[in-house]
Parts: sequence; structure tokens; C-alpha cells
Amino acid sequence: MRANIHLSFDGRCQEAFEFYKDLLGASITLMLSYGDSPLSENTPEEWRNKIIHANLTLDNSEISGTDVQPHQSQKPQGFSMLLEVNNQAETERVFEALAEGGSIEFPLQKTFWSEAYGRLTDRYGIPWEINCAES
Repeated sequence: MRANIHLSFDGRCQEAFEFYKDLLGASITLMLSYGDSPLSENTPEEWRNKIIHANLTLDNSEISGTDVQPHQSQKPQGFSMLLEVNNQAETERVFEALAEGGSIEFPLQKTFWSEAYGRLTDRYGIPWEINCAES
């Protein structure tokens, strides 16, 4: 068994996945639009270039994503993307990039369990916890 994460976006899935790919050194292994799917004919013309399914691979983790129409979109609740980063400098770089255009709930700082930990919501509405794995 394996648990993966599936994120919903308000029409900016491709933009978000390109950003995450570049920021995290990940790979996009699938990016399928509504227009290239069997649902093409039942999809409004202006929505056909939006993403029906995408996969992003980071080491041995996989994140999936989709665009949902505005009337279906909901603010994420009850979870965070927890990202363990190898060293403090990289933790700071990732935190700052994800925070740009988003909102910080808990500034990056030393805690009793980590040299650097912070919590934020990125510009795409996705909640993140960034933790430095270096002790």
C-alpha cells in the first residue's frame, strides 16, 4: 500500500507544478489537460487547457494535482504538505520561495525539534510545513 497526496487547484495546477518542480528539483511525470482527455467534448472551451491530472515526483514521493472549476474549488483544510529539507540554508530558501505571494502562519525559526521550522500557505492556497531535518 502507498498513500499519495492529491491537490486541487483553481485553474493554476500547471503553474503551481512548474513552480514546485523548479523549486524542489522535482520531475513532472504527467500533465494531462481536459482537452486531451476523453472529457474534452463535455468540457467548456475555456477550460480545456486546464489540468485534469498531473503527477510530480520528488525523490520517492509523488504529488498529484488537478484543476477544479471555480464552483467546485474549496480552501484546503485539515492538512499540510510537510516538507523535510536536508539543511538549514536549503530550508530557508524553500520557505522564502513558498512564502512569496502567500501568507506565513508560523515564521521559520529554531524549535525544540528542529534548527528551522515554519508554516505557511503558498500563493496557490496550499498549506505547507517546512522542517529542517539537519540537527
